[in-house]
Amino acid sequence: MIKSVFGDRLDRWVRAAFPFLFLWPLNPNLLTVVGTAISLAAAVAFAVSWLVTGGVLMIAGGFFDLVDGVVARHRGVTTRFGAFLDATLDRLADMAVLLGIAMHFSFAGEPGLVLLTGYTLVVSVLVSYTQARAEISLVSFRVGLLERAERVLILAAGALFGLMIPALWVIAIGSTITVVQRVTHAYREMERIDAAERTGLGRNT
Repeated sequence: MIKSVFGDRLDRWVRAAFPFLFLWPLNPNLLTVVGTAISLAAAVAFAVSWLVTGGVLMIAGGFFDLVDGVVARHRGVTTRFGAFLDATLDRLADMAVLLGIAMHFSFAGEPGLVLLTGYTLVVSVLVSYTQARAEISLVSFRVGLLERAERVLILAAGALFGLMIPALWVIAIGSTITVVQRVTHAYREMERIDAAERTGLGRNT
């Protein structure tokens, strides 16, 4: 939702706030990998119950995830592989972080919270998968309440302020709503396309 609302303004704000990123020919794919490595470190921190450290590392990893695309667009070096790498490593980071949180609750003897974290992991992945799958057939598919940026911010805030359980509930519910929104929107748009194609075939026969 953040990207949908602010769009290209995010690029301008990043360039204005962090001009040093654009002084050197940084490799956007390297920024993506570094951000993922930091997120994996956050997952380890969560697993050993260093929640505040995990929250700080999540914000740092999210920063790299934000600026890699801005740097690529600024330098005019956006590539299909870069987009593929970014999306793939985002999924890795998301799953690793939530797995780390599930391990934290498991070690604490909280099976109900392990289940909540596992459900949050599943619906978070579905949010991303529904978009990726829909974009094979649809040109634009920016639909839904809760995207990755919101999930990272909510989870990091929950870790930093001792509100991890409420944060997981917000993400679980928000992601469920987002999946339903995306499936519903995909159904309407794909049915419209299929109907138009059937009409076109009928006219040609």
